[in-house]
Amino acid sequence: MLDQSATPLLDRVQVPADMKDFDRRELRQLADELRQELIGTVSQTGGHLGAGLGVVELTVAIHHVFNTPTDRLVWDVGHQCYPHKILTGRRARIRTLRQGGGLSGFTKRAESEFDPFGAAHAATSISAALGMAVARDLSGGSNNVIAVIGDGAMSAGMAYEAMNNAGAMDSRLIVILNDNDMSIAPPVGAMSAYFSRLISSGTYRGVRNIAKQLAKKLPRSLSETARKAEEYARGMAVGGTLFEELGFYYVGPIDGHNLDHLIPVLKNVRDAKEGPILVHCVTNKGKGYEPAEEAADKFHGVSKFDVVTGAQQKGVAKAPSYTSVFAKALISEAERDDKIVAITGAMPSGTGLDKFGDRFPERMFDVGIAEQHAVTFAAGLASQGMKPFVTIYSTFLQRAYDSVVHDVAIQRLPVRFAMDRAGLVGADGPTHAGAFDIAYLGTLPGFVIMAAADEAELVHMVATAAAIDDRPSAFRYPRGEGTGVPLPDRGEILPLGKGRLIREGTKIAILSFGAHLSEALKAADELDAHGLSTTVADARFCKPLDQDLVKRLAREHEVLITIEEGAIGGFGAHVLHYLAHAGLLDQGLKVRPMVLKDIFIDQDSPAKMYDVAGLNAPDIVRTAFEALGREEPLASKLA
Repeated sequence: MLDQSATPLLDRVQVPADMKDFDRRELRQLADELRQELIGTVSQTGGHLGAGLGVVELTVAIHHVFNTPTDRLVWDVGHQCYPHKILTGRRARIRTLRQGGGLSGFTKRAESEFDPFGAAHAATSISAALGMAVARDLSGGSNNVIAVIGDGAMSAGMAYEAMNNAGAMDSRLIVILNDNDMSIAPPVGAMSAYFSRLISSGTYRGVRNIAKQLAKKLPRSLSETARKAEEYARGMAVGGTLFEELGFYYVGPIDGHNLDHLIPVLKNVRDAKEGPILVHCVTNKGKGYEPAEEAADKFHGVSKFDVVTGAQQKGVAKAPSYTSVFAKALISEAERDDKIVAITGAMPSGTGLDKFGDRFPERMFDVGIAEQHAVTFAAGLASQGMKPFVTIYSTFLQRAYDSVVHDVAIQRLPVRFAMDRAGLVGADGPTHAGAFDIAYLGTLPGFVIMAAADEAELVHMVATAAAIDDRPSAFRYPRGEGTGVPLPDRGEILPLGKGRLIREGTKIAILSFGAHLSEALKAADELDAHGLSTTVADARFCKPLDQDLVKRLAREHEVLITIEEGAIGGFGAHVLHYLAHAGLLDQGLKVRPMVLKDIFIDQDSPAKMYDVAGLNAPDIVRTAFEALGREEPLASKLA
């Protein structure tokens, strides 16, 4: 526990250099203070808590032993980096975390020289760190490069690709495996700590290298026997055979919360001249805060909470979330069709598939952080008559694009893609925005692409996707609450490529694709109030495009505005392509596609992010007036 009577050491640490001379007792006190600062901060801001609590001692040890930022420290994913931010000159701003104009919830190059590489998706750290190490070697540098990666991220194939490459090279690289899924009992006790110090020491490495050279001069049979004997001994004592096979010098496992174990090992690997080296640290997610230790899953990412009780502040939901509506709709379809299966990549609760798994445990597959595998696995299932729903955040599906093209689209396999978190997502910022899926899937022949305007439409799209058995399909829906519309008892199968008219006017047409239909309706009310009769339509489909609907809107209105929560090259591009080839742009029609601006938008509330993007109702009204060449009235209900 933190000694409240002691002088706060955290107040003396502006940058890591300020803690270089701290002794072990002071470092332990610093870690205690850092943990309390982290808990207090996240209780006010929300964000990722459990992972950060688990690496407090490791963060202190790394910054004490290494010379950051000259020594490059790369955090994988970055959701565990809040203690790192506090120690690297950002403590004064830490309560702006994940807020508009504040600190990012992940590492970010533009934010600090102590963040040499930005991250928010898993398994990038070793690749990036290896690139830094090779750049150092090519330029004649001597600094250390350290990558910290969690055991969850090690399930991603990219981590092993990087390790395979690093193991075949001679660059000095330190990889710290933060393993919070392993028991912290006997394997990480005093004996393990002793072995770790021993095998990371220069003396042991020197003797080992001499032994290897001698072994080369022995007959092959004796040499192989000696190698296997050493491998067996190391495996029995401390594990690590897999990493050794990949070319890494393995050290561990060690207690990632014990500074007396951590610091000597880190000093040894810091001073090693050969590489790469992997240090295996075992930690407890949520360490030091009882509510987080008891419910690691619930305290991975949290809203604001009461520090004493751990109770999170949950707002009163006005409507069910899109994610929960999707889960219930998929369960409903699966109850009637035993060929429906669900697949996710390490996000069962985030996508709602935990509920599906509770109902159909044998038909739900969490493949880990392996989106590429998830897609091709689904393709294999589809090839044998199953009906797979690949349920992945839009931003993470980007990682599997080649599999979508090669293994699904070309073979025209009926894999269904449920893309959660479409559009801008708020506090997680640009790394998690679902901005590009309409464009990157819209280029693929044969795909059916839908976007839900509200939660009832989402239920219909789940049913529609389940019924499409001759081609791949995808539907997108946003994060957060729905609009509160009544939900159908069962989804209807929508006619492919057919939109719907919501309200009819004569002057301006707004064609919405996705959940900004509500903003289109607000804008239509405002335009009508100014004497501009406005039609609003819900496209429902980007592919196949409802050409009859587009043609009617083009012929019967002076202005046609398309709106979507996606980047340029998406739905609006498909509409323009059709209009151009149909000759409908030659008849004086004024077309204005509204898409996300060509920038990455920093974290804020979704509403404010869409203000920056220029996609809210006032922006639609402004676009209509500009298209007509008229000045927007100063008095506006939406201003």
